Amino acid sequence: SEMTVFVDLDHAVKFTVLKIQNRSGRQRKLSVTGYVEWVLGEFRPKTQMHIVTTADGDTGTLFARNDYNTEFVNRVAFFDTDRMLESYTCDRKEFIGRNGSSRNPAAMNKVKLSGKSGPALDPCAAIQITVDLANEESHEIIFKLGAAKSHAAALHITEQFKTHANVHQALDKVQHFWQRTLGTI
Repeated sequence: SEMTVFVDLDHAVKFTVLKIQNRSGRQRKLSVTGYVEWVLGEFRPKTQMHIVTTADGDTGTLFARNDYNTEFVNRVAFFDTDRMLESYTCDRKEFIGRNGSSRNPAAMNKVKLSGKSGPALDPCAAIQITVDLANEESHEIIFKLGAAKSHAAALHITEQFKTHANVHQALDKVQHFWQRTLGTI
């Protein structure tokens, strides 16, 4: 496996590109889970009761808002992948489990997450994807974490980076920027 993490130069979005190659000599079925805990304010205990999460079935994106934070009214955070939502949850208690920890979350022992989102949850965003890999086959999965000034702006960003080609073009721009910036030194 190989993971590349970078931030776009023009938009408030962080990419995690995971490449997996099967060298086991047999077919493999794997699950990959992306997970973030929403804060959307100063610190989690103060903001968690005000965060409302939603899942957009059309785009496969998880959204979070905190309308009680006056500095960021109408702003929207999002967590997305390059695939449609197969299995997800926005409930941290479900993901971590009772008396669980982030080192060994209960969700890793589940075949499918509940699809729960909405108000009055311990907010998070977890997207679980299954991947079938033949021997010597490779697959790439892209997670996107970001924020925008409005729901419409967040949708625009997620749609702009829905394809692998657009994400790799953004990575090329970032690499070129740093080569130019550090090359002068």
